Amino acid sequence: MESTTAINNLKVNVTNRQILSIALPITLSILIPQINMLTNSIFLGRVSETALGNAGITGVFYLIFAVAGHGLNNAMQSVFSRNAGSGNPEVFKTILSQGIRISLQFAAVGILFTWFIAPLIMRSVADAASYPQEMSFLKIRIFGLPFLYLFQMGNAFLVASLNSKYLMIAFICEALTNIIFDYLLIFGHGGFTAMGFNGAAVASVIAEFAGMLVVFGVLIISGLKKKYDLLQSFRFNKDINQQILKVSLPLVMQYVISVTTWLIFFLLLEKIGDVAKAISNVMRNVFGLTGVFVWAFASTSNTMVSNLMGQKREDDILPAIKRIMYWSIGFCCVMVLLLNIFPAAFFNLFGQSGQFVTEGISVIRMVSLGMIFMSIANIWLNGVTGTGKTQVNLGIEIVAISFYMLYTFYFMKMRYISLAIAWSNEFVYWTIIFVLSFIYLRSGKWKTKE
Repeated sequence: MESTTAINNLKVNVTNRQILSIALPITLSILIPQINMLTNSIFLGRVSETALGNAGITGVFYLIFAVAGHGLNNAMQSVFSRNAGSGNPEVFKTILSQGIRISLQFAAVGILFTWFIAPLIMRSVADAASYPQEMSFLKIRIFGLPFLYLFQMGNAFLVASLNSKYLMIAFICEALTNIIFDYLLIFGHGGFTAMGFNGAAVASVIAEFAGMLVVFGVLIISGLKKKYDLLQSFRFNKDINQQILKVSLPLVMQYVISVTTWLIFFLLLEKIGDVAKAISNVMRNVFGLTGVFVWAFASTSNTMVSNLMGQKREDDILPAIKRIMYWSIGFCCVMVLLLNIFPAAFFNLFGQSGQFVTEGISVIRMVSLGMIFMSIANIWLNGVTGTGKTQVNLGIEIVAISFYMLYTFYFMKMRYISLAIAWSNEFVYWTIIFVLSFIYLRSGKWKTKE
């Protein structure tokens, strides 16, 4: 086990090793819900094209709540690290217990919203034929939310306490559980009743429950629970709660707003047809899987910039962002290259017709361009967040989303040309994010005044 001295030494250096040591464990924590959604889509593609298309709507809806948990996870990581850096690892037990309390409250809100408010919204905007299936799925799927959030809380602690090596155990367990139960419940193998579309929802809930059990099992078996006296008391602590909420709420708001616009995009697809919905669901999985690396390096940018600000090393911040950006572009380009060399092989995973593959290839070319710009822009946007100027960060997000929505509405409602053109909205969004973030950081207005 790492010593307390190692835990206290959290001052970062701008090196490739430091960047990867932060980014790769974060990658795993983001990858899990994406793997689950990809697995669901692959199996549902073999049920019907309609089921694959409806999985796009339901997947993005659940992703809104998943990224809210990711925002809370990032906040927990920040609070953990701040106290470790200050020489207070004994506060870890209180931070974790308060994070668990808050995450369960978030999950309760998500469940209540999905059961009692979402039906009113979805009924008015979703396709009438698809609505019953989509809503039935969501009412099951949302019960995985508390398990996902608790899983993320455990991950935040493992990374902060320099025990990120244990993340792989829970990742493998959850991914395998989801694949096995998708196979059993969607098609009715192994004596189970064939549940079709809803089988994917039940499988995902079971997988997230398994992931949660493994993470907290690791805390016990590894001796970390005893070492830090974890999970002993869940009594309310006002100061720690305020620390967590102060950091997490802006992040949660930013992520939720961003993904909600994606949900609107998918709802607009309802009127275009099942093929467009199904292809777009595959594109969502492409963005999700490639974005795992991008979001991990973006979180690294946030963490390192914040850490360097604390060290009064402001002249090192722009070089750090550039170095992180190069890693982000590199990982993204590898993924994009594979997709564009073997697009048919990727689309065939979903068991669709030749028409589906033919129409999808032009879309994946456009999406690839958007992903490359995302790998650049996200690093600079999170660099702004790391400076602590969250109002500027939110302003950039609002401007970009406004242009995104105007562009999307025009090319999907007023002048629909093709699905590829509709997906070019991602290129517009990330271009604006990059330009505004780059200009602000280069201006130096974020620097501390003596």
